[in-house]
Amino acid sequence: MRKILLCLDGSLYGRSCCGYAAWMAGRTGASVDALYVSELWQFETPLIADFGGSLGAQPYLALTAQLQEIEKTKADAMKGAAEDMFSKMSAADSLRFHHRTGVLVDTLDEFEQGDTPCDFLVVGKRGENANFAKGHLGTNMERVVRASTMPVLVANREFTAPTRLLLAYDGSPSATKALDFVATSSLFDGIEKHVVTVARSGEERQASERLAAAEKALSAAGVGSAQVLGGHPGDAIAEYVAANGINLLVMGAYGHSVIRRLIIGSTTTELLRRCKVPVMLFR
Repeated sequence: MRKILLCLDGSLYGRSCCGYAAWMAGRTGASVDALYVSELWQFETPLIADFGGSLGAQPYLALTAQLQEIEKTKADAMKGAAEDMFSKMSAADSLRFHHRTGVLVDTLDEFEQGDTPCDFLVVGKRGENANFAKGHLGTNMERVVRASTMPVLVANREFTAPTRLLLAYDGSPSATKALDFVATSSLFDGIEKHVVTVARSGEERQASERLAAAEKALSAAGVGSAQVLGGHPGDAIAEYVAANGINLLVMGAYGHSVIRRLIIGSTTTELLRRCKVPVMLFR
């Protein structure tokens, strides 16, 4: 882990994202590019247009300039808040702040490419509308997870330094990437590690073999607990997280489904909704 891309907004989740990015930087020595994107494009298009785009009215022309000033003020406030959080966590030197106008998911390419691209991403589970439709995930979060090639930490509402992680392992390529990262990264030094796999009816032997392989890979890092769980994967993993004081869930973003890149895996989406802990996802 060399450089972390931290996606910010004005929500409580944005502050939590700062906490997790600063925690990661402090433990790995990575630098952090903090990014706030002002999405003003909806005010720059015609209110009414035909298919050819020849008809239109833009009543927001004067308003757009005012919104740009408001967004600059907002970005400055976020920068100050991020710098304060990183300073309190002794990671101030690792932070650089960036303000862009556009669409967040389209801005990722800038930070995923270049001589020193970002190789990890931190985003909030929900955004500035977090107090409404509380059962739903943030649209930006879902778009980012689908579009980004980087591993993603999806932050919960309030930052807590992780002390006990759960690796949910199903043997898929994305879960194997998660396993390799947990086994080798200094990010998890001193953190109690649990690993589970879920056995559907009739698959107990295969599940035990998966778990044994995961334990072997994690042997040098140390495993506090390894279990085969029964039942529906979403239910079994969510219940384990709640019952065992887990405060970081690590897993693949996709299982063995042939549908990839277009949607997040169904179990992944369910766990993001149900678990009140940060979730680290690998593609």
